[in-house]
Amino acid sequence: MRIGNAAAAQFQLDIYGEVVNAIHEARRAGLDDTDGEVWSLTRALVEFVERHWRQPDEGLWEVRGPRRHFVHSKVMAWVAVDRALADAETFDLPAPLDRWRSLRAEIRDEVLARGYNAEAQTFTQAYGSHELDASALLFPLLGFLPADDERMRSTVAAIERDLCRGGLVYRYTTSEDGSVDGLPEGEGAFLACSFWLAANYALAGRLDEARALFDRLLSLRNDIGLLAEEYDPHARRQLGNFPQAFSHVPLVMAAHLLAEQAQPPGKRLLHRQDARAGQHEPAPIGSQPTRGRWARRAETLRQ
Repeated sequence: MRIGNAAAAQFQLDIYGEVVNAIHEARRAGLDDTDGEVWSLTRALVEFVERHWRQPDEGLWEVRGPRRHFVHSKVMAWVAVDRALADAETFDLPAPLDRWRSLRAEIRDEVLARGYNAEAQTFTQAYGSHELDASALLFPLLGFLPADDERMRSTVAAIERDLCRGGLVYRYTTSEDGSVDGLPEGEGAFLACSFWLAANYALAGRLDEARALFDRLLSLRNDIGLLAEEYDPHARRQLGNFPQAFSHVPLVMAAHLLAEQAQPPGKRLLHRQDARAGQHEPAPIGSQPTRGRWARRAETLRQ
């Protein structure tokens, strides 16, 4: 929403990784880019990330507090570069490969150095903070680190301990004075975060726990199978925006991962960590996209 929503004026670095990743998946599925317009947009997005990834932002949760160097935002900047590189290498697209490889490594090294608290053994919400953030659950799903990496295992354990209540995952710890995000205490469990945890369990081989949590989340749907943004385990009711796509998309993702991990290793589909290494074949050519729109958007970004 552009009117009546303070987030309209925010800087959200993470969205650039989301868009480039969506284009990456579309290209692998057969997106026709005969005129190179989609690649032009991708390059413009990566160039923007290259110029701005060091800046603090409001992040995934659109915080109303001060801008911070949110760890999730930096990981999504890495995703933008990583997916663009994968497409350039796989589909032989023109790109400054060496520069992008260096940029990808620089972002990753900084995240691991400044976004992980070695003393607490957790990824934090922002550089220099001690707060946990459930968005760290996305890191294995994005291919940034494997789910069985010790840093991810310890972060998941901390989230289970400090952000799980009533068997569901809360985004982060709020404060009475709103100093964390400008919001008061009292929100419900964010359903997307709980699906992310189920997906992590699946990737880490904790299939029984993954299925149990997934089934619990499915039981929270209303009579026609829809979910809101949040759930209050005490009042036993859904809260917030309804219906919420941000709850249903990770539901589908977790379902696919559960089904995939249940297969014998030789029959599993390539996960993102394999795909980003270029271990997949170019997808067949699909339908022709709307012409001109991508090129206009790329030119706007460059300006």
